[in-house]
Amino acid sequence: MKLKNIFASGIMMTTALSSFGWGQKGHDTTVFIAENHLTPITAAVIEELLDGKSMVYYANWLDNASHTPEYAYSKTWHYKNIDADIPFDKAPLLESGDIVRAIYDQVAILEDANASKEQKQLALKMVIHFLGDIHQPMHMGHASDLGGNRWHVKYFGKDNNLHSVWDSSLPESAHKWTYTEWQQQIDRATPAEEEEILSVTLPEKWGEETYSICTQVYDETPQDTNISYDYIAKWTPVIEQQFLKGGLRLADVLNSIFDPYYQPKNTFVKK
Repeated sequence: MKLKNIFASGIMMTTALSSFGWGQKGHDTTVFIAENHLTPITAAVIEELLDGKSMVYYANWLDNASHTPEYAYSKTWHYKNIDADIPFDKAPLLESGDIVRAIYDQVAILEDANASKEQKQLALKMVIHFLGDIHQPMHMGHASDLGGNRWHVKYFGKDNNLHSVWDSSLPESAHKWTYTEWQQQIDRATPAEEEEILSVTLPEKWGEETYSICTQVYDETPQDTNISYDYIAKWTPVIEQQFLKGGLRLADVLNSIFDPYYQPKNTFVKK
């Protein structure tokens, strides 16, 4: 009986953790791309705020922190769940918050000249994580199945759920790269491609863009789909694209906040 309880607890813990994502590799990659696009002024400010640590050090911090009593208030800030056939801008708002509103709120703290270093440090840790999450398709998943956590699939014949597959299984199957290798291989946008990515300037537009991908994922992954090589091949370019978008947009936001000489592409950070 005790063994059964331990096994059940492990299953519940895995399910709870898989409600967040990307997985570790995805967040590290997104943030490392951003680090490579920071201006020297921004990089210096961030290094001081994070007490000498890099942004990658904290890329996954919030996934663990949100499960602690101190930061439990932020659990719903990682996503915006929207049921099928509901337009993105018509989705009911959770009283506890969602990722779009969380990005606006934490950016406002970073911009606030009266905010303490501790407040800005926490806001920065959150923003660097949220810019990854808002580009993960299943973070715009259906409320009815907890963002794909209750959408049963098989991954090479083994039971899994759609959210967990997109968090970690697909990226790890796509390329057996370190996060630095991911950055080296996909952070190659031309100036025109980068300009196009940064032309989508608002958090709600990033979410709506991701929601469109999520809708396609659901349509092409019915319950009990056995995901295999063809699925990985189809969706790998999308994963690469989303990592790159998250990284470039994160850098643009942070440069806009911290470097007075930077000309921002986004339209919600106040200079």
